[in-house]
Amino acid sequence: MPNMDYRQHRETLRRIAHLAMMERGLVPDFPAPALAQLDAILGPAAGEGDSIRDLRNLPWCSIDNEDSQDLDQLTVAEMMPDGSARIRIAIADVDAVVKKQSALDEYARQNTSSVYTAAEIFPMLPEKLSEDFTSLKDKSDRMAVVLEMVLSAEGVMRSSDIYRATVRNQAKLAYNSVAEWLEGNGPIPVEMSALEGLDENIRLQNRMAVKLKAFRHLNGALDLDTIEVRPVFKGDMLTDLEDEGSNRARDIIEDFMIAANGITARFLESKGYPSLRRVVREPKRWDRIVTLAAEYGVSLPQEPDSKGLEQFLVSEKKADPLRFPDLSLSIVKLLGAGEYAVQIPGSSVAGHFGLAVKDYAHATAPNRRYPDLVTQRLLKSALAGMPAPYGIDELDELAMHCTRAEDAVKKVERQVAKSAAALLLESRIGEVFDAIVTGAASKGTWVRLMRPPVEGRLERGYEGMEVGQRLRVKLISTDVERGFIDFERIKD
Repeated sequence: MPNMDYRQHRETLRRIAHLAMMERGLVPDFPAPALAQLDAILGPAAGEGDSIRDLRNLPWCSIDNEDSQDLDQLTVAEMMPDGSARIRIAIADVDAVVKKQSALDEYARQNTSSVYTAAEIFPMLPEKLSEDFTSLKDKSDRMAVVLEMVLSAEGVMRSSDIYRATVRNQAKLAYNSVAEWLEGNGPIPVEMSALEGLDENIRLQNRMAVKLKAFRHLNGALDLDTIEVRPVFKGDMLTDLEDEGSNRARDIIEDFMIAANGITARFLESKGYPSLRRVVREPKRWDRIVTLAAEYGVSLPQEPDSKGLEQFLVSEKKADPLRFPDLSLSIVKLLGAGEYAVQIPGSSVAGHFGLAVKDYAHATAPNRRYPDLVTQRLLKSALAGMPAPYGIDELDELAMHCTRAEDAVKKVERQVAKSAAALLLESRIGEVFDAIVTGAASKGTWVRLMRPPVEGRLERGYEGMEVGQRLRVKLISTDVERGFIDFERIKD
């Protein structure tokens, strides 16, 4: 494929994304009935009624990607006299605007989530809602469902509560700048310094999130660290692919959201309501995980054991951080995909093997994930003492549909990411790169470049290559449409 005008980069990836979505039964554009309903929505929902608390005076903040506008969560912490901490997590009340079986709801139900591709985001809900009327946007009053937990000084959950409230985002913060400040590598973010006491509030959130994580890992939560690549555009020109990686600020939000999803599941069960759980069952391919660990000189139990696997992962991350993302990816594949399952009160469903938690219901991103919107409707019905808005049969059907659609979304995102990588490199045919072998099997040998973090197939010179081996490779061909990148080994 000949090199294209740089101005075509974004449009090429958009076209590939559109086609990939339609091939997998996803709908890239909002249908006319949904757009007609959107035109009739004139503003955000207003909070009324004695049961809705007014918490706008709390120092709420959002921490998300710098360019994110679809803000689903706010957080705030409060130190208690006995050394414990009260953590509140506000979740955007999307159901207050998007009602069940409306045209907008039917579209969201079809795709089941926003689709994040290299050149374009295909939102589950129109930007007028997800980035404004149902977003917990900066300096705006919004309706929310608040999940509250009190943690002991050791990070053990003492109590929890859920209620509706009106909230106000006092500071829109970004992951990278907050992480740099927390880690002592950058100044305090301007938005944080503008609100008195927010710096110490974030430090308290960080301390409690660290303790939550430590407590989970004691129970066998897995420390996995795969490479997450973000495209960098200059105008419409794709200029780079960056590894986002984890950082302290991302961990705060991740740890709080895991706890919030557990609170949600237990709350619904306590009220006698069904729930849509997110489960990762005990891995059927545990024998392959045992074999993989043995290749590293580690003996794992013959039966699935998350604590033993976690100890292996921690050891390998410390011993060889360069290869750890590839080991993580292998483990993720062997663990198997997550799925949605219905929990009926009094019955039992599988937990989340990777997180080492038994009760887990997606609830924290209703602007971006449809199961979270379903869960929010169940929560609000439970709080109001109303019948569940979904029957068991309907939830069963939703669980199967959301699982299938999530798989389709991930395949689209991966396909476009591969095309973006091929597009970035297509003008660099013949260049030589440092790389590491990430896969060596009968079906092919794969390598990942050190920079940019792109994976491709080793077409020539792969004899005797082993996973983890460092080498020099030359780029010999790319295929943007199919996302293929081919290399040959350069021998010293």
